[in-house]
Amino acid sequence: MIKVLVAGFMGSMGQKTVQMVNKNADFELVGAYNPGIDTVHLKGMGMDDNVQLFASLDEIDTDADVWIDFTVPAAAFDNAKFAIEHGIHPVIGTSGMSDEQVEQLKKLAQQTNVGGILAPNFGISAVLLMKFAKEAAKYMPGVEIIEMHHDDKLDAPSGTALATAKMIDEVRGKPDAPATEETLKGVRGGDYDGIKIHSVRLPGYVAHEQVLFGSQGEALTIRQDSFDRGSFMSGVKLAVPAAAKATKLIVGLENIM
Repeated sequence: MIKVLVAGFMGSMGQKTVQMVNKNADFELVGAYNPGIDTVHLKGMGMDDNVQLFASLDEIDTDADVWIDFTVPAAAFDNAKFAIEHGIHPVIGTSGMSDEQVEQLKKLAQQTNVGGILAPNFGISAVLLMKFAKEAAKYMPGVEIIEMHHDDKLDAPSGTALATAKMIDEVRGKPDAPATEETLKGVRGGDYDGIKIHSVRLPGYVAHEQVLFGSQGEALTIRQDSFDRGSFMSGVKLAVPAAAKATKLIVGLENIM
């Protein structure tokens, strides 16, 4: 039995995570954290007495094995750092961390021997898209990325799009960039080492990504669509047992698949 604490449990992804943990016979929900919550009121609304509720990091005292984090970019780093320092293996689904913050967490995990998993996306289709895109980039280095998300998403580009660009960049050559002149600033999107990334934020969307490849006389489009947040739970379910025994910070769900 793996004991789990869910950070950001009142959000849409946090609620899906709580439901997944409660339905899994191998997991036990022992704690839930959301800054500023009224823990007394929530207990009065029928929250399980076996689940400890926390409104700040300072309050947290738990025997959880794994910390699942679906909070906000501004809080995720401090949360993950707290978890590792207290012997709790993090599963971080919050995107928006800087490369420097990820490196700090890697070093801390190595020093403490408390590893975990940081994944830009827990959707199996999204992880497969990144794998397929990396393979395609060996042969078709001309590429652009379009990611589309709900209008409440705070960071842009998405962690998945940025991770896709990094994976592509590892294997592709460096073709000459098309000669373009922007008559409207930013119209060509963001730039990661010559790979253009375009972010769309609209109501009605959940999480979607297209990777467009073009070469002489042909084109290839790889696309994935997440229509429901529940689709991410299959990846979280995979990550929890892997994180519980990890001795280093693993970046990317593809590394445990």
